Amino acid sequence: MTESWVNSAQRIGRDLHLDLTGPGSRRAVLIRALREAVRDGRLAPGTRLPPYRSLAADLGLARNTVADAYAELVAEGWLTARQGSGTHVAERTRPRRTSPPTAPAAPPTTPHGQAAAPPEQPEQPEQPRHNLRQGQPDPASFPRGAWLAAARRALTAAPTEAFGPGDPRGRAELRRALADYLARVRGVRTDPERIVVCSGVAHALRLLFGGQVLRGRLAVEGYGLPFHRALLERAGVRTDPLTVDEHGARTTELARLPRPRAVLLTPAHQFPTGAALGPERRAAAIDWARGSEGLILEDDYDGEFRHDRQPVGALQGLDPDRVVYLGSVSKSLSPAVRLGWLVLPERLVGPVLAAKGEREAWASVLDQLTLAELIESGAYDRHIRRMRLRYRRRRDQLVTALAERTPHLAPTGIAAGLHAVLRLPPGTEAAAYWAAAAQGIALDGLSTFRHPEATGTGPAGLVIGYATPSEHAYPAALAALCGVLRVTVPAPLRGPAAAPDGATRRQSSEHPR
Repeated sequence: MTESWVNSAQRIGRDLHLDLTGPGSRRAVLIRALREAVRDGRLAPGTRLPPYRSLAADLGLARNTVADAYAELVAEGWLTARQGSGTHVAERTRPRRTSPPTAPAAPPTTPHGQAAAPPEQPEQPEQPRHNLRQGQPDPASFPRGAWLAAARRALTAAPTEAFGPGDPRGRAELRRALADYLARVRGVRTDPERIVVCSGVAHALRLLFGGQVLRGRLAVEGYGLPFHRALLERAGVRTDPLTVDEHGARTTELARLPRPRAVLLTPAHQFPTGAALGPERRAAAIDWARGSEGLILEDDYDGEFRHDRQPVGALQGLDPDRVVYLGSVSKSLSPAVRLGWLVLPERLVGPVLAAKGEREAWASVLDQLTLAELIESGAYDRHIRRMRLRYRRRRDQLVTALAERTPHLAPTGIAAGLHAVLRLPPGTEAAAYWAAAAQGIALDGLSTFRHPEATGTGPAGLVIGYATPSEHAYPAALAALCGVLRVTVPAPLRGPAAAPDGATRRQSSEHPR
């Protein structure tokens, strides 16, 4: 610890004006005052705090009182502490606005006075005050200790040849672990030789279509990631939308489409509406694939996170020769771990490997070995169970907050996953989106994900992710969201309205899968 840092930290302790009045013990009063200093920006993210002995002397408090207050704020996520480097304000905290408006600012309008749709590439702050975007797991929950331990064991046991040029199929250790895990957890029927490791679902689609493994038209769900549609369009693929309702995609419509070669589905948890594909529609998809020599691409992006229902097994288990199963760890671990997989019919393994190239150019061999060890040791299962419980609590908090503060609006698609859909009355989606943006809330409009060639008009709504905010920031995010909704979507005189609306149309940010 340098002398200059000690002097700086002590000055912070003397100059920091903390309100130590109010009810409660001295420890509780100090914790409340430090939280307030972080919230309003007097203690900026990354600021080093004085040693607890110095702050105790400045404030006339017992050393144990200050030490306990620091420890509590570290546990809550407001502060971070590492031996030898002191105590800091956590980087992810951001100051709140000093004078939030009582009503949201008016959104931009068209020449006719209507609320303008959000721009195709909306200007979102890098660190929004409240991040409720879909598709982002809690970054603070990455299992650092388990990952580090697995990496050490994997590196110790790895054969020398593992450190040579990578096999484009992926490490055999990971493919064996995935074959066993996917069979046990998702009902996937495969063997390691039919698994190809990639860097995520987007990479898998690039291999299949950019590599010319699959050609021709592709049927897709009427709601999905614009990023995926743009990727396919750049590969020259024409996509035809299927209608999506409360039972998922209407796969019976495949027969009337202009001869698609394949269909891309999210059967376990339709993205973003949250519907599970019903048994009859699953059977219809398989029958179509068998009868037309077609192929089903199954994107199982969050199949492990179910809350109120029994697991929905992978569609691939019904016909492994007609389904390509796509998965990744972007939701279960982190999008920073660029690992995914394709479970392929045997006839497609060779063409996919040819498209990938002779050497692994995307997925780190060291990460592959670590993930294999994480799965084999049971640490991955333990992490999934822990996160499933946490995300269910987050989901329940969202449902409770909406029921108490905006009872006329009910979330849907909440039986699984990391996000919910809030259906809105017609004509209110754009206004609600812009009002949320004005309050520093990052989220998505439902119409963002609607296919541009889908027939008719779709419902208005917001897609609300509940996984990303830290534990201490989540209640404030919910309060801010409900405050916006109460102003922009007031309760009707009679029951809640739900009608089609095509208010917004903007490009979603990339969330790699």
